[in-house]
Amino acid sequence: MEENVKIEAKDFFAYYGNKVALKEINLKIFANKITAIIGPSGCGKSTFLRSINRINDLVDGFNITGTLSIDGKNIYDKDVDVINLRRRVGMVFQKPNPFPKSIFENIAYGLKIHKMYKNYDDLYEKVESALREAGLWYEVRDELNKSAFDLSGGQQQRLCIARAIVIKPEILLMDEPTASLDPISSAKIEELIKVLKKEYTIVIVTHNMQQAARVSDMTAFFMQGVMVEYDETAKIFTRPQNELTEQYITGRFG
Repeated sequence: MEENVKIEAKDFFAYYGNKVALKEINLKIFANKITAIIGPSGCGKSTFLRSINRINDLVDGFNITGTLSIDGKNIYDKDVDVINLRRRVGMVFQKPNPFPKSIFENIAYGLKIHKMYKNYDDLYEKVESALREAGLWYEVRDELNKSAFDLSGGQQQRLCIARAIVIKPEILLMDEPTASLDPISSAKIEELIKVLKKEYTIVIVTHNMQQAARVSDMTAFFMQGVMVEYDETAKIFTRPQNELTEQYITGRFG
């Protein structure tokens, strides 16, 4: 039996004006797995990631052909509510981007926007729960009214993860989530990602081969807008089928 497919790209092309960013992507991403997308700069990794929550729609001249589905429904159909889609598909960016608000208000923001709480006690409980899930509660519980900017870089990134998961998305997209962090903070985020896959389907773009090997279940290798190879991470890193994949992961280019 095929594993539960959460996201599927079929003959998916993406364009910025006349420039082709992704060519004929056919890819199945499985529920409650961590899928890493690797490849050299400019290969289309982030374009693909940002297509899954349609954040590319905000870019002038962006266009797609083919289909990109979540739970079998093409998210580019005319009847798709993009705001609801982005509630279902959370995103964590390369640089921590907390709002200029308190720690508490950063997490409460999404709950307030989507009216996802009954009263203050319920709001507080949900904020606490998200901070616990992100492994940050014990570090900040006595300082919830402090500015989020007072946190360290690694703490800010975990705050952004808490902010993404508090509204209970189904999918979590991570665009190089540890690129701007020190090794200790990066290790904490990696451990957190492994724990979160119980609840979420996670897609992570990373330049760090070791990170992809450590955290992901599946790996897709992109190059020049094409998906060269996709398989279980252990196979990609030990016996890749494509010579280009082998050259990239052994550091011969990229």
